[in-house]
Amino acid sequence: MTSARSSSRAAGGSGPVRRAVRGLGRALHLPFTGTARGIRKATHAHGAGESGLGKLIELHAVNGAGDVMITIALASTVFFSVPTDEARGRVALYLGITMAPFTILAPVIGPLLDRLPHGRRAAMAASMLARALLAIVLSGAVISGGVQLYPAALGVLVASKAYGVVRSAVVPRLLPPRFSLVKANSRVTLGGLLATGVAAPVGAGLQILGPRWPLYGAFVIFISGMVLCFQLPHKVDSAKGEGKALLAADEQHLHGPRKETTKQKRPGLRTVGPAVTHALFVNASQRCLSGFLIFFLAFLLREHPMPGQSAAVSLSIVGISAGAGNALGTAVGAWLKSRAPEIIIVTVVAAVLGVAITATLFFSAALTACLAAVAGFAQALSKLSLDALIQRDVPEEVRNSAFARSETLLQMAWVVGGAIGIALPLNGALGLGVAAAIVGTGWLTTVRGLLAAARHGGQGRSRVA
Repeated sequence: MTSARSSSRAAGGSGPVRRAVRGLGRALHLPFTGTARGIRKATHAHGAGESGLGKLIELHAVNGAGDVMITIALASTVFFSVPTDEARGRVALYLGITMAPFTILAPVIGPLLDRLPHGRRAAMAASMLARALLAIVLSGAVISGGVQLYPAALGVLVASKAYGVVRSAVVPRLLPPRFSLVKANSRVTLGGLLATGVAAPVGAGLQILGPRWPLYGAFVIFISGMVLCFQLPHKVDSAKGEGKALLAADEQHLHGPRKETTKQKRPGLRTVGPAVTHALFVNASQRCLSGFLIFFLAFLLREHPMPGQSAAVSLSIVGISAGAGNALGTAVGAWLKSRAPEIIIVTVVAAVLGVAITATLFFSAALTACLAAVAGFAQALSKLSLDALIQRDVPEEVRNSAFARSETLLQMAWVVGGAIGIALPLNGALGLGVAAAIVGTGWLTTVRGLLAAARHGGQGRSRVA
């Protein structure tokens, strides 16, 4: 009897303790679970959760966070750790060894992935695993400065581009009801930008601990991304009705599928139409401008920082301006989804050209930051408008292939712009004049064709459908 009462008192006394421990556990756990629930609610809104688009948004956020970790580690090794003249040589060597082979491999990625239409989840998971393992290789290279730095960096670029191509092909398969492709791409891109903004200061903090730590962080992030790839819906691997697309706009290629009753084989290549090719060219000039500004301003501001600011602060101001402009353009893209994409491209690129000319004539730090912001805004809206044109004018069965090939061309344009930025003398007015020339070339050679396409909107679709 006495032992029973003692057991009862002990149990009663331990109850409040258990409740207190559980309460403390919930309090410590709430910031993480609450944040996770908030993110899940935002990414799965408006039917994105049911269609699977929400999972792709989260996967792309993980991809962006991992890429920025590797970028921070490589930037500290190749750029910030040596004097300016030596840094230019190192970056040029880095681009020569990694980007030159990449420009050869990039055109192959799209057609190669076209042959694997039923393994898109596995392809994205493989790109994540490859970057995770290469991050470990790079963690040794950033300390020793060994030659493995360059082939490992090339592998990261190729894997990242392979992911991007497959992701572009996956988005049309996950569209929620009443969602346009431009709106879906806007959400996915914005998720990646927000994750990059969150991961960048975390990566910088890990960099303080040592150059290896951001790469360890990238390893963990990419492994989690590999797991997320297989949580995408099975319909991602469906390739029903898909074909290949030819990026051409000449009249002789404007044809549709031939009748199956004829003895001739069904053609494998079809045009994407003149509006898409004009938009692709002006987008290439925008991507070329992006690569140019990144490398030219990185060296210019390191040698000649903004008045009263250090080189790191100056670079941060320009980088934040460009990132904010890009994020704003991505957010505005959904609001402009019902407008003519050709008019959007013509308008925003004209604004960039005007700002670039003004910054050339009245060169200053403020105008440089303004150019970076406007260029980021225009690049985001131009890319979303290109996506909308592909959605409108390219038949569904060849649309995914068109996305793959356009992404490859845009990446190659970025490489060309970066090479020009490294080779150019560190003269601010001269550099911004070159930037204006890049934008002007893309805009002036396409504005007439884009306006003509806007007047006959949708004609290309009827001709190729």
